[in-house]
Amino acid sequence: MPVKERRSLTNGQRTRVDLDYSDITTNIPEKSLLMKIPKTSGRDCRGRISMRHRGGGNKIMYRMIDFKRTKDGIPAKVVSIEYDPYRNAFISLLNYADGEKRYILSPLGIKVGDTVSSGAEAEIKLGNTLPIKNIPVGTMLHNIELSAGKGGALARSAGAFAMLVAKEGKYATIKLPSGEQRLVHIECRGTVGQLGNLDAKNVVLGRAGRKRHLGRRPEVRGVAMNPCDHPHGGGEGRSPIGRPSPVTPWGKPTLGYKTRKKRNPSERFIIMRRPK
Repeated sequence: MPVKERRSLTNGQRTRVDLDYSDITTNIPEKSLLMKIPKTSGRDCRGRISMRHRGGGNKIMYRMIDFKRTKDGIPAKVVSIEYDPYRNAFISLLNYADGEKRYILSPLGIKVGDTVSSGAEAEIKLGNTLPIKNIPVGTMLHNIELSAGKGGALARSAGAFAMLVAKEGKYATIKLPSGEQRLVHIECRGTVGQLGNLDAKNVVLGRAGRKRHLGRRPEVRGVAMNPCDHPHGGGEGRSPIGRPSPVTPWGKPTLGYKTRKKRNPSERFIIMRRPK
């Protein structure tokens, strides 16, 4: 999908880059698949801030996405391609032959009127979901499960795809968009194709107000704070951070500091780390 730039009439429009949304077919979502999620403003169950710089934003409704694709053997017709405020990938509304409607992540190249299906007997076709053991090596996949029946968890953002590199025994080797290679059980499901909205990474908000609409509050640099608020704070005028490497407000390093658990169960399935 191409992007469009605004005319330089104001400071906010001078650098603004938007999507043209030419692939969107409707602005009215399916009401039966909408759900309201209460806003937490970045606070946990105790009411304490667990994620900073969150709050406000437009009122939005969550679209219930079918990440499992468990309606095997029932063909579905693509009714519309829609915008989802909770993700940068577009979504497609499916109308199954039995009358049920579901949302799925919209693959690149899918159109209104196309037919998709799921299950072990489904053909290798754009938008179809089937177990990895039935997918040939070299196929581009998205919405890949980490454990069978749990629902897709890998390659779900706009423009993302994973490559099926090899199959051996009970496990298949998947190369993720980050470059990491890991083992996935062959009973796990994946959807054929690459996700659409490739130009989502090229969008430039242009002004601070658009970020507030997304629920992002302003971020303040640590060097602009007082020493009681941040380890980088204090000093006369514009002063450096005053220590060998930058740290978080709680004193932990921010460059090269490993945050993975030492005994992570998924470590044994990683064949190759993503390149630095």
